[in-house]
Amino acid sequence: MANLKDLKNRISSVKSTRKITKAMQMVAAAKLRRAQEAAENARPYARKFDEVVGQLARSVGDSDTAPTLLRGTGQEETFLLIVMTSEKGLCGGFNANIAKKATRRIKALKDEGKTVKIITVGKKGRAAMRRTYGDMMIDHVDMSDVKRVGYGDAQEIARNVLDRFDEGEFDVANIYYGEFENAMTQIPTEQQIIPATFEEKDEDEKAQAGTVYEYEPSEEEILRDLLPKGVATQIFAALLENAASEQGARMTAMDNATRNADDMVDDLNREYNRTRQSVITNELIEIISGAEALNG
Repeated sequence: MANLKDLKNRISSVKSTRKITKAMQMVAAAKLRRAQEAAENARPYARKFDEVVGQLARSVGDSDTAPTLLRGTGQEETFLLIVMTSEKGLCGGFNANIAKKATRRIKALKDEGKTVKIITVGKKGRAAMRRTYGDMMIDHVDMSDVKRVGYGDAQEIARNVLDRFDEGEFDVANIYYGEFENAMTQIPTEQQIIPATFEEKDEDEKAQAGTVYEYEPSEEEILRDLLPKGVATQIFAALLENAASEQGARMTAMDNATRNADDMVDDLNREYNRTRQSVITNELIEIISGAEALNG
């Protein structure tokens, strides 16, 4: 049985930890509001951009004049995986879930005999990937100095990826990130950004979008200008989703840690009181036994 001093020290330690986790929870909640607003505000723009470019892409089809970013290189042998995680930890399984999704994809591609290259965004993703797939990593994007994600950050990543594509370093590029649903739920997501892919419309949507547009210059020329911006837009949207998901996951993790600390303090207080009562009882027994011995 632990003595009273040890129990008091443990109670004090847990209470100090509880103060830290509670403070981190409140900070994450404040950051989450801003990050969630940014992610939600970007979604309509990203959807509309995808809709416009998708309509152009469908009109061009797989013609030889279509931009390479749309029709691809003609083969799928080398894959570039861009794994986006956070710079900091203490956010539950957020980073691990993204890394696991990327890892499953890597294993599947390797089983098919494909070549895989990895670019990591965020320190936690780099640590997770480097342990097993360090030989596949070709670059890392450090976001530790970025206080608030901006479009310029996405442009730098997109420029890096597009330069590598132009140099023929890969055929297909996918990004991995956490899609924000709410503070409790962040969905590990895979999205292909090169070659560009677009959701197929059903018949009702096609009927509603029956307007015919004439483009000047040609669709191909417009796509050559828009598709690189589309890559940057997709990366920017993913970074915003990741930022919101990170804060949501951290807030939930710190809330759980605070609750666990509360339960631990309650358990330790009960143990402390039982131990203290036992010590007092033993002391009383010794006093009574000593008095009886003197009277006897």
